[in-house]
Amino acid sequence: MQDGSSADIADTRAGIDVTEGFEPFAQRNDIFTRAFWDPTVRTRQTDAFFASYRMEATPRRGDGFSQRDFALRNASWLISDIMTDRFADQGRREGFQAAISADTPVAPVQVDVTDIQEMSKEIKKVASFFKASLCGITALDPRWHYASRVDTRDLSDAPNSLPEGITSVIVLGHEMPADLVDTYPAALAGAATGRAYSQEAACVMQTAAYIRNLGYEAVPSMNDTALVIPYALKAGLGEYARNQMVITPEFGPRLRFSKIFTSLPLSHDDPRPIGVRAFCDICTKCADACPVKALPYGDPEVGGANVSALKGVRKWTSDAEKCFGFWSKLASDCAICMRVCPFNRDFTQWRHRLWLRLALSPLRRAALWLDRQRGSRKKPSAWWAH
Repeated sequence: MQDGSSADIADTRAGIDVTEGFEPFAQRNDIFTRAFWDPTVRTRQTDAFFASYRMEATPRRGDGFSQRDFALRNASWLISDIMTDRFADQGRREGFQAAISADTPVAPVQVDVTDIQEMSKEIKKVASFFKASLCGITALDPRWHYASRVDTRDLSDAPNSLPEGITSVIVLGHEMPADLVDTYPAALAGAATGRAYSQEAACVMQTAAYIRNLGYEAVPSMNDTALVIPYALKAGLGEYARNQMVITPEFGPRLRFSKIFTSLPLSHDDPRPIGVRAFCDICTKCADACPVKALPYGDPEVGGANVSALKGVRKWTSDAEKCFGFWSKLASDCAICMRVCPFNRDFTQWRHRLWLRLALSPLRRAALWLDRQRGSRKKPSAWWAH
């Protein structure tokens, strides 16, 4: 699909390689939704995995899997869960299988936008005020939108639509606490995920409400409506990595992303290729560390192991069935690949900023050699002790 158009040029800069076999992704094929309808994925362990978030099937084995570890993890999800469950009786699991409903009307009078660059700066300031760690803006690209969403009442396909007039996508990054990430895999570490989701639920809804109060359409979104990684790449927030994550120069891979679809006139950020791809070409730490070998070696390829893979994009693709199967055994999420990633560093420290410059330069092999001793798991009990 490289015909020289502006979209293709932006794809190339963002490191996105779309081929002729591309197909929009149907959300019912994501691995979490499949765990409810697909007998090849749904098992007693997957049922126990979901039940553990209600404290109904909590393992009591090993450091990081005590009742208090699960209690903190589940408490960290609370705000996200409250928002998500608001319209469950309508088949809308908002933020995951449906876009988040507007809680404020669009103001009848629009603020006049005379300078789109200044308005973009304003939105980024507002997003930061509501505790977004990063913010980038890009153009609407329907290719990354789900072909259909899921009605959670019967798991059937449902229309996936947005209001008329949407032109831009605001992508927000939400940092996960490094001290918890360092304890993966553990139920305790899952609190890093849950806290990020709860914080992003508040942030994305409040930022969207601000835009609606300016008189423009704004639809807050988390994992719903569209694939967020292509939007994050095209919004200039980072670069795609072997571990299936967006690596940012500010936080490495320790981010969750949300997005806002809006009609507000905004300038768009450029993709930011920084050298992560070249580093991942020589690094396999995430694939080596994966307990079930769900992450790929070698070069990016088109397709994947099962229907949970995006079709027609040349990229590194995990085996989602193997990955989620391990999550089910743990009764918690696993992000070993995030923990061991050489970019999982505190870039507020000068020595890590120096390492980053080395890793993104032709001397990347030296940076990989310097990273050889990092990535060991911290004991969850040590987190509680401090």
